[in-house]
Amino acid sequence: MTATSLPRAEARSGAAPLKDNHYALLQTVLFWAGAIMLPLGLVVIVLGWYGAANTPYQYDQLSYLVSGGLLGLGLTFVGGFLYFGAWLARIAADGRESSKRLADTLLVLADVTARSSAVDSAGLDVGAIPVTTRDGTTMHRRDCSLIAHRDDLVPVGENNLHLSVCRVCKPAA
Repeated sequence: MTATSLPRAEARSGAAPLKDNHYALLQTVLFWAGAIMLPLGLVVIVLGWYGAANTPYQYDQLSYLVSGGLLGLGLTFVGGFLYFGAWLARIAADGRESSKRLADTLLVLADVTARSSAVDSAGLDVGAIPVTTRDGTTMHRRDCSLIAHRDDLVPVGENNLHLSVCRVCKPAA
């Protein structure tokens, strides 16, 4: 990874935002279906009321009540539920987006922390300093996983010909 590139949790493309993005497509379809059905149901209810109000016969009023009132009520409820589903789909998409951004930020922080912890105040790579335990016969890098838990590490001096080189971290003598 170069110094100019930042780690990404997922690569993205700006072309055709609804292609291969089923969640955004679902949110859009739910939104438009709800946005059409909800007011359409209200219009059907008003038309049913108007028809029932302008007829003096009870059997005609009953047909207006069934066709206009119940159908309109059904359209209104279904449209409201679809609109609510679109809202929930949008919340889910925002949650996924924020978790991707959080993952990207954590990757950047982990990269910065790893780079800064490996360098001391003089600018030397601390992990590259060869060390050994007080009574050890093997030379390791300071960041070697075999000795990471040890507290009794000492830097290797000039007289290190008797020490063997660790096969895991392979320090430069």
